[in-house]
Amino acid sequence: MFPRSFKEDHPRIRRGEGVYLYDESGRAFLDAASGAVSANIGYGVEEVAEAIARQTRDVPFAHGSVWDAEVNERAASLVAELAPAGFGSVWFVNSGSEAMEAAMKMARQFFLERDGVSSSKYLIIGRQNSYHGSTLGTLGIGGNVNRRRLFMPMLFDHPKIEAPYCYRCPYGATYPGCGIRCAEELDRTIRRIGARYIAAFVAEPVGGSTAGALVPPEEYWPRIREICTVHDVLLIADEVMTGCGRTGRNFAVDHWGVVPDLIGTAKGLAACYYPVGALIVSDRVAEAFRKGSGVFAHSHTFNGMPAASAAVVAVLEYMKKHRLVERAARWGEFIEKEWVPELVTQDLVGDVRGKGLLWGLELVKDRVSKEPFPAAAGVASRLKALALERGMTLYPGRSMVDGERGDNVIVAPPLVIAREEMARVREILLDSLKALAREL
Repeated sequence: MFPRSFKEDHPRIRRGEGVYLYDESGRAFLDAASGAVSANIGYGVEEVAEAIARQTRDVPFAHGSVWDAEVNERAASLVAELAPAGFGSVWFVNSGSEAMEAAMKMARQFFLERDGVSSSKYLIIGRQNSYHGSTLGTLGIGGNVNRRRLFMPMLFDHPKIEAPYCYRCPYGATYPGCGIRCAEELDRTIRRIGARYIAAFVAEPVGGSTAGALVPPEEYWPRIREICTVHDVLLIADEVMTGCGRTGRNFAVDHWGVVPDLIGTAKGLAACYYPVGALIVSDRVAEAFRKGSGVFAHSHTFNGMPAASAAVVAVLEYMKKHRLVERAARWGEFIEKEWVPELVTQDLVGDVRGKGLLWGLELVKDRVSKEPFPAAAGVASRLKALALERGMTLYPGRSMVDGERGDNVIVAPPLVIAREEMARVREILLDSLKALAREL
């Protein structure tokens, strides 16, 4: 096994059940990170495992250039039901990175199908402090310095605007007197480059791993939608992390009543029971292909694999049965009311932000000046290690302040978490924060 790091050792996992993971010795770890904010329904759900096994016994794979499969249609229907009105088509892939790579290519091809091969629309505007995948294409639209640095010579680097990072406003402004400059910058950037060259704008509705659950001002997403419409630019919502109920809505864009043109999702789609993602396509975009060439010039061998679709069906039916989206919304209200006032008083915590069961804590050296820790201190990773010692996982992030400094951790347990387990998350989180403060 080629490890993620030759410099680190990890406990060996044996099994998972509910919100807990167990190592070889039988020790339990409360998974407050849902793996990578993806194990939305927890572990060991027998009906999901059985649905995958049943489909695997029947036929696990059927190549999409030869076969259609009823289970694929069922999965696509359930995914489309989650999306806002006007989304009737789903392109299945194998991961979130692939979903966003497909979104990039579909945005470009949409204008070729609609306007002909002379269309000059090909650029995709992204944001600083963003992450859309690990392929070279998605790294080109992302704005995370650490993930891009080694591969910069290989990237086609698309334009970027600032993210709605209110805690550290890049313009030195304060909401609401800022005039939502972070959104208006999209309009200025499109006009400066020329709308005839811009195919799409891409963003996470709630910023994920890069900066720790950045929640934009209320006016942000409606204004972004308006700007894209005015300039004939597609709006791509990266809901890889925030989709499938994570923020207390089907998709995070639903918090603002905004309808994008393309939605990329993965993680919670099969909730770690199978590697699968999806690009959800608006009827407007799909119609251009239907009337044009009829073919999306992009595919992978395992697109629309029946076994993966069986996982999607089983997970989404389980979520619907147990009303997990509504459950996440209630937990979000609880955290905002009961946890946040206490967390923001902790010595190392500069900001707490989030929605549903996706929350980020920004860790700072000085809460008044907001001074970050030196990058070499590895503060977020140290908090993760301290929590792991106490039997809980967290999801650390770094470098959101200036590409080097900045520490955050995401708290995002499975949507099935119970009250006593949430109390345990709070207890370990506070204890770990206090232990880290003593160390520092």
